[in-house]
Amino acid sequence: MEPQEINLNDLKQIVRRRIWSLILPMLLFSLTGVAVALALPSIYKSTSLILIEEQEIPADFVMTTVTSYAEQRIQAIKQRVMGFTRLMDIIQKFGLYPELRGKTPDEEIVEKMREDIDLAPVIEKIIDRRTGAKIEANIAFTLSYQGKTPTVVQQITNVLTSLYLEENLKVRVKQVEQTAEFLESEIARLKRELDEIEKALSEFKQRHQNELPAMMAMNQQMVFESERKIEILTEQMRGLKDREAYIQEQLAGIKPSLADAGERRQLEELRLQMAQMATRYSDQHPDVMRLRGEISELEKKMKGGDAGTKGQSADNPAYITLRAQLVSAQIEIDSLRRQIADLQNAAREFRRRISVTPSIEQEFNDLMSRRTSTLAKFNDLTSKLMEAKVATGLEKEQKGERFTLIEPPRLPTKPFKPNRLAIMAIGVVLGIGAGVGFAALREFSDDAVHSADQLESATRFPVLAGIPEIITPADVRRKKVKKLVFALSTVGVLAAGILVLHFFVMDIDVFWAKLASRFPLYTEVKH
Repeated sequence: MEPQEINLNDLKQIVRRRIWSLILPMLLFSLTGVAVALALPSIYKSTSLILIEEQEIPADFVMTTVTSYAEQRIQAIKQRVMGFTRLMDIIQKFGLYPELRGKTPDEEIVEKMREDIDLAPVIEKIIDRRTGAKIEANIAFTLSYQGKTPTVVQQITNVLTSLYLEENLKVRVKQVEQTAEFLESEIARLKRELDEIEKALSEFKQRHQNELPAMMAMNQQMVFESERKIEILTEQMRGLKDREAYIQEQLAGIKPSLADAGERRQLEELRLQMAQMATRYSDQHPDVMRLRGEISELEKKMKGGDAGTKGQSADNPAYITLRAQLVSAQIEIDSLRRQIADLQNAAREFRRRISVTPSIEQEFNDLMSRRTSTLAKFNDLTSKLMEAKVATGLEKEQKGERFTLIEPPRLPTKPFKPNRLAIMAIGVVLGIGAGVGFAALREFSDDAVHSADQLESATRFPVLAGIPEIITPADVRRKKVKKLVFALSTVGVLAAGILVLHFFVMDIDVFWAKLASRFPLYTEVKH
């Protein structure tokens, strides 16, 4: 059979022939959608809104030691609150999921509760104070729980909200307290290290008190002063030595005893004569030889007299005076010599100090550098410890960044899900599609001829006449039954629609409660 174009009249004929193929799938799917929508239990959801408030006191005055961002803290708190132990305690306390307990492992029950808990951030665009540009910021978050009983859902949400608020406070206080404890331990360690450095520095100063860099200028000055004093004393000793030689020359010509004074004068006279004669005569002249012999005998005699008078006390005042001056000069020379030796030793010591000062300075600077850096760390940590203690009070009094409950969980009055209207609408749409598809399938798979045009097109022969349909009483009764069924189906669809609207005007749970009060047996069977 060749395909023919279908006009509006043909569509009407098809609808009349396939009316039940259209209606039955439509009723089946629509009623199935209504049944599913009514059979699904109501799920209620209670939500709390928690605001993330900034620190009340300006950060320029009090700086908190909590370094984590609110988003990080929320996720960390979520891991603590969503732990197995805590959720299992809540499940046991409120008797949640009774249909699963005893049949399903506790881990799966806890995982089911985790799925029923929803934590969602509230993102808003704000003005950045530093750049002036609009940025997205997490200013709050919502915490919700969904379940079958409205009162229990509200209680669970309230418990979870309290846990989040308490955990946030605990986390912040714990962080600032741990910061303060860490700073205290570090300060104690640095104090011990600083004491050790101070002790080492004190011992170093005692060992090298005259070799420190601060003594360099003084040591150089002392070297200069020592050398200048040595020069002065050397000059003084030179003068004393000249005086000593002069006195010794004078003493050489003076006898200690007055008895030797005549022989000395006689000897001087003979030497004078000898000098006069030496200018006139040669050395072999008899008079010169005679005077030389007399002088020699007199000198021998005087030497013999000196040897005999050494054990005797000197009685010549001139000799005694010169002798005393000589001894005094020698004593002064010895004193100057000792002073010069002492000054030379002192100068050598000062030069040694100057020579070792660079190496001492390096070690001293290392100790001072360690002391300075350690002291700076100690002072810095001390100031930070004071800030940490202030921050601890700030967090304990909840003056820092905090979570504030601005919208407590409310008792839900309407189910959160399922969306019964959507389920019923899907059933109706599927029913219409199924009916149209089933009717089209039956129509296109039917090889029967329903009109003269179809017969002419199929046989290629003209149709001469047509026999009209002969309606029997049985056909009349069959048509009446079909009309009755169609009317009842239409009434059923309308009733289902009215029931759906009634369900959305009145809560489904209220409907089941009214139904339970009127039909207790039906309710028991349903449950």
